[in-house]
Amino acid sequence: MIRAHKIRLHPTPEQSEYFAKAAGTSRFVWNWALAEWNRQHEAGEKPTALKLKKQFNAIRRMHFPWTWQVTKNASDQPFLDLGKAFTAFFEGKAKHPTFKSKKQSKPSFYLANDQLEVGDHRIWIPKLGWVNLAENLRFEGKVTGARLTRQAEWWFVSLQVEIPDPIAVKKPAAVGIDVGLNRLATLSTGEHVENQAFLKTALKKLRQANKRLHRRKLGSKNREKARRKVARLHYRISCLRQDVLQKLTTRLTDSYGIIGVEDLHLKGLLKNRRLARSFADASLGTLRRLLEAKAAQRGGEVIKVDRFFPSSKTCHCCGWTWKGMTLKDRLFVCQNPACPYEQFGQDRDHNASQNVLQEALRLIGCIDQAVSGTGSDEDANLPADAG
Repeated sequence: MIRAHKIRLHPTPEQSEYFAKAAGTSRFVWNWALAEWNRQHEAGEKPTALKLKKQFNAIRRMHFPWTWQVTKNASDQPFLDLGKAFTAFFEGKAKHPTFKSKKQSKPSFYLANDQLEVGDHRIWIPKLGWVNLAENLRFEGKVTGARLTRQAEWWFVSLQVEIPDPIAVKKPAAVGIDVGLNRLATLSTGEHVENQAFLKTALKKLRQANKRLHRRKLGSKNREKARRKVARLHYRISCLRQDVLQKLTTRLTDSYGIIGVEDLHLKGLLKNRRLARSFADASLGTLRRLLEAKAAQRGGEVIKVDRFFPSSKTCHCCGWTWKGMTLKDRLFVCQNPACPYEQFGQDRDHNASQNVLQEALRLIGCIDQAVSGTGSDEDANLPADAG
């Protein structure tokens, strides 16, 4: 199994300049290879990553001698990355590769395992030497590669380590999760995980920082300082959100063997102009992705319930469906006289999570039948618990 450990670097100004040159070289080679690929494809030829690499190396010393100032991986790896990108495009898994921008694209470059060495709080990089690491590598195993990236004016290295597969431990417990905006997650056990809305909380500071940025003169040092402050604010928001999601998914996958979640149409939800920013702030797609990855590592299983399953509109006890339910109805009251919950209202998110659990167990054959009903939680691309 391959695990990655992202560590912040503490480079000197000279080392930071080297990183910028390596990232610029990697970006230039990517753009050159993509332009040549497009040209050959329009001419009726069949370009490949290996052919483009040989073609570039044949003219490299004459036309691009500055590319030898940094590690050779900075000019070799973009061809492999471009080949993988086109493979994913032809298989329908990704969009057509695009050119990288110096201002908008994230600066990065790759190092192979034979081009680096990890020591005590430091990493050795070709043509540069030892660079200080903020912490030691936590994983023990063979380092297969590393990628250096810059984010908010800080450099990070993501080390890929090959470690033995963990022994999967089967957990008999199961849980259903209803996700939303008021609450990030509501478990079928009754536990609530509130949505911290980190972007919404920091929105005032972000607006002030962006106004300060656009008032500064182009090319001035004060504008660069203002730009760095905006980048640091965005980085802080991202770190806070990742911390909550990582801890939540780790706790859930450690405790439960079967986890039922709704298969929401996230791209459709992000097209809603009123709630798009809230959905992006909640990062529901990352939550589901982390659950799937960690559950597979720990011997668990994530069951996706169909997005049109009316989990919020159906009583988990008797199956009665509230067809006229709206986003304002935060309490589910069953109207079936024979239902034990007929006289007692229950939280709609808790009711939905129990329905998600029952449907997930039905899908894997643990129970014969789950509650069913008509209608959908996705009216106009919105889940019933979006409010």
